[in-house]
This record gives sequence, structure tokens and C-alpha cells, in this order.
Amino acid sequence: MTLVPLIQLTRGGLQECLHFGAIAVVNTQGRLIAQAGDPHLTTFTRSTLKALQALPFVQAKGAEQFGFSKVQVAMLCASHNGEDMHVAATDDMLAKAGLNYKTLRCGCHVPGLFTLLDQAPPKDLVFDERHNNCSGKHAGFLAHCVQQGWTLEDYIAPEHPLQQAIRRDVARAVGLTENDLKMGIDGCSAPNYAMPLSKLAYGYARLASGAADAEFGESFATLSEAMTSHPEMVSGTGRNDLDFMRAGRGDWVSKVGADGVQVVGSKSRGEAFAIKIIDGNKPALFAASVEVLDQLGWMDDAQRQQLSPWRAATLRNARAVHVGDRLPVFKLQTLT
Repeated sequence: MTLVPLIQLTRGGLQECLHFGAIAVVNTQGRLIAQAGDPHLTTFTRSTLKALQALPFVQAKGAEQFGFSKVQVAMLCASHNGEDMHVAATDDMLAKAGLNYKTLRCGCHVPGLFTLLDQAPPKDLVFDERHNNCSGKHAGFLAHCVQQGWTLEDYIAPEHPLQQAIRRDVARAVGLTENDLKMGIDGCSAPNYAMPLSKLAYGYARLASGAADAEFGESFATLSEAMTSHPEMVSGTGRNDLDFMRAGRGDWVSKVGADGVQVVGSKSRGEAFAIKIIDGNKPALFAASVEVLDQLGWMDDAQRQQLSPWRAATLRNARAVHVGDRLPVFKLQTLT
């Protein structure tokens, strides 16, 4: 089957929900080492792509040229909460490129600090494009356009030189040709690409390996070290990537994407896994991700305890009554 059951919800001892998906575990040589379901399932990468979308800018020494700090390099890869620290970083990145937030083409939405954490925003809340979860990525897009002398108004157009450079480097990073990448438009209006889960995992195995990568080593090291050093910038308060990377103690590069995509790479192991939950259910995605970490033997007891909230194994109602359970129902198939 292309998709297999990954996470089951029970109530009163009976199955109530079943979340299907697929998982690919790949090493830095591109070899598939474990799977559940079809590891080559083609899916949109969504925000897991951000670190790879930053490659043209980092390869061109843009971060050094504009004086971007490690915090700001992490923002290139971020799906952030729109907290004050994120807005301030985006503002400064734009200022270093001689720009302001009105040049951003990512659109405007209520900060994720409220929407993603199910909190009601204050009635007097004021927000703009800087609060968009993709504003750091877009600030990097614009800085690269300034560096290269490209037009700014249409930087998100698929035919723009920036997006053509991104497509080129993304394809190289995941071991595909540019024509292999299936294009769609992401929530932030920039092009996004669909690819096999196994190829996305391969890209993250390389990213996590950093300087060890023969082709993008310096750039991968810059990006992955920024992400693991400042996971609060990559995501924010109450978010899974923050907790995953803290639990990883500098070894795990973690990035979630909308609609059920998660990737985690391990620098020390030279491996990464990519998951797609086909219905996009976030609690199921996070529970499956923690289970993969456990089945792969990446966690010790302290890390299991640290990530136990993301397993969300016990279902409780508004009165904190135990009403059911969320359980993994898959076993990774290890390949030799």
C-alpha cells in the first residue's frame, strides 16, 4: 500500500480515528534504510523546504555580505510564531538590505503565537507582513535579490531569477533534476515543490551532516548550525521544532511543514526521516515523529521524557478526564 496506518485514536476501548501516512528514512548516500508505507510517495514539501530554499543566498555569501547573525540565518529557515523576537529579526534583516516590510510579498496573517497555540488574540492586536510565519524566508529572498541586482516587485514569480536559482539548488540538494520537481504555490505565495519523501529525507540527511557534505558543505553547516543553535527562531514558544531540536542537543535538525509533513535529520548518524500524514492531522504527525525517533534508537530516557508531551498518548477532555488514547500502530521496516 502507498499509505499505511500510523496513529490510532481509541475511545472506550474502541478505535475512533485512524491516521494514514508514509515514512522514509534515508542516509547521506541517498540509501533508503527504513520505511513505512511507500517511502517514495510524492508530496509537497511545504515549509520543510525553507532551509533548502536559502541555499542560493548562503552559497553566494549573502549572510556574510549583509552581516546576518546566526539568529537571522535561522530565520531564513523559519516557520515562526510572529513573536516580538521574530518581528525584530525580520525588521533588521530587511534594514541591512536597505528595505522595509512593505517590500515583503508573503502576505499578512494573525501571528502563529495565537492561531497555532489555539489562543485568542488581543482585540487591539496590530500585525503586518513581518508577523507572517515566512517573513524571515522572504527577507532572505529580498536580500539575495538586492545582492544580485534582481527586481524586487516580482521576486516570488516562478520565472524570476531568484526562484529559478532556488529550483536549481533544491533539485541538486535532493538528488533530482529540475524537471522532476512538481511546482505549486505555497501559503506565502512563493513556489513550493513536491518530491518523493525519500528525496526530502535525503536532502535533510545532507543538511544535518553540514560540513561533511561534498557539494554544499559550508552552506549546510551554516544553515543547520543556525537552526540547532536557535530553534526558538525556527519555530517559537510552544512549537514542536523548538522542543525537538532542544531534545536533540545539537544533533537533530527538525522542520515541520503544513498539512502533515515533518523531517528530522541527525548529524551524528548521517540519516534523516521524512513523514507525511495524509490528512494533515498535527497531533498524529507529532506522535508519529516521536515514535520514529524511538524506533530508530535515536532517543535516551531523558529525551523520551522530554518529548512525551508530543506523543500525546493520553486523550483528556476539558475536565482532564482520561477518555481515550493515541497510539502508534506501525513498525518501521528496516532494509538491509
